[in-house]
Amino acid sequence: MEGVRSERSVEKLPPLQGPVIQRPRLQVWFIRVCSSIIIWTCLVQLVAVGELWHPRLLTGFPGFTKMSAHQERSLPSSPPPLVPARNYTSYGFLKVSCNGGLNQMRSAICDMVVVARLLNLTLVVPELDKTSFWADPSNFEDIFDIRHFINSLRDEVRIIKRLPKRFGLRYGYQPLVMPPVSWSNEQYYLKQILPLFDKHKVIHFNRTDTRLANNGISLELQRLRCRANFQALKFTPEIEALGNKLIHIIQQKGPYLALHLRYEMDMLAFSGCTHGCAEEEAEELRKLRYAFPWWREKEIVSEEKRFHGLCPLTPEETALILQALGFDKDTQIYIASGEIYGGQRRLAALRAAFPKIVKKEMLLDPSDLQQFQNHSSQMAALDFMVSVASNIFIPTYDGNMARVVEGHRRYLGFKKTFQLDRKQLVELLDLHQNGTLSWDEFSVAVRLAHERRMGQPTQRRVVADKPKEEDYFYANPQECLCECTSCGDLSGHGNTTIFR
Repeated sequence: MEGVRSERSVEKLPPLQGPVIQRPRLQVWFIRVCSSIIIWTCLVQLVAVGELWHPRLLTGFPGFTKMSAHQERSLPSSPPPLVPARNYTSYGFLKVSCNGGLNQMRSAICDMVVVARLLNLTLVVPELDKTSFWADPSNFEDIFDIRHFINSLRDEVRIIKRLPKRFGLRYGYQPLVMPPVSWSNEQYYLKQILPLFDKHKVIHFNRTDTRLANNGISLELQRLRCRANFQALKFTPEIEALGNKLIHIIQQKGPYLALHLRYEMDMLAFSGCTHGCAEEEAEELRKLRYAFPWWREKEIVSEEKRFHGLCPLTPEETALILQALGFDKDTQIYIASGEIYGGQRRLAALRAAFPKIVKKEMLLDPSDLQQFQNHSSQMAALDFMVSVASNIFIPTYDGNMARVVEGHRRYLGFKKTFQLDRKQLVELLDLHQNGTLSWDEFSVAVRLAHERRMGQPTQRRVVADKPKEEDYFYANPQECLCECTSCGDLSGHGNTTIFR
């Protein structure tokens, strides 16, 4: 009986198929959910990679609609591959503090790139002027695309955002602070500055304006100045976007003339020019001169400076000159400047002659400009972009912006830029206004005076031992405009028609 019972109990057992594990139902569902999440994550990653390498790869699948041609063109292009970094032994760190307005600092930055390259130094991203008349708190990265600046020059010079900590003031390190000598050539930096790095690993140039000569610099370094200026110094995406929007708004209305009307308080005070000002305005400008100790010349005879062509043209004088050059009342004029001294009262004659005068504040919504308020250099960057893109550019004073814009326009194909001969114009204006010259005589004389002053290719003027009287490198970087070292063969190309 026991044997029979045992046999029956064996018959009830299932066949042996390995160990059986009983899983709770909740655990099974948890595993399924996790597996689904992993699978979908992989699928999304696959789609993203597919779109990156071939945007049309997945357009045939349900849920993916084909983009329009406009949408495809608007996709951000992948950044170009980095140029190989230059391998060199750095002799030290060059720290610089730029001085002046936007365009003065821009030229100085390019010069300091060249100095760092010449001396095999590591350049620290330049500090911008925050103590000048404009008191702009902007840093380098607020105006220029800092990553682009560093990467685009890495095959020439090593650029870092800040000094290593061991060279900081917190660690007791004191760099050598000095201004280099103005208008210096390569030999000055090689013989006078480079040996200083044997003792001082960090040198801080606290002034950088015009510290490199216009002429006598090797062709390789001159072209590096251009590369830094025209390619490496790119405005931030925010400035570029708003500047392009502003240009588009103006161009929709037709060709335009960009007028750099430098009749602003700081320029009048700096130059000591008070022609056309009321007595109280002249006194205000005189006081401003004394408020800035680095403006060394204090007592100035305004009419004498005007006679020698050293004053910016007044808005009233500018209106007459533009009319004499052949511009009519339908000419669209963009005023690229800050606040005109004397306000709307001083602009009345210019507006009467040219009703189609516009400024960025008139064309853009206040919300567009809000982020740039109280940042004069960022506002100047917008004017710079509009001026470079204009059909014609006319500055009423040959300051830094006028000269740097002129150089950019030459680089872009010798775009028409009037270089007003203020000394001759003041004489002609006075003769016309006292009745000596009729309007027709005045107009003919003004046009004849500027036949060869419209941005045509020309040799940069060299004045031995008088660098201040030479043509500025950044206004006419001839080494970068021709394959040969001379632009003399191009000087026959005309540039004499309005809105060509």
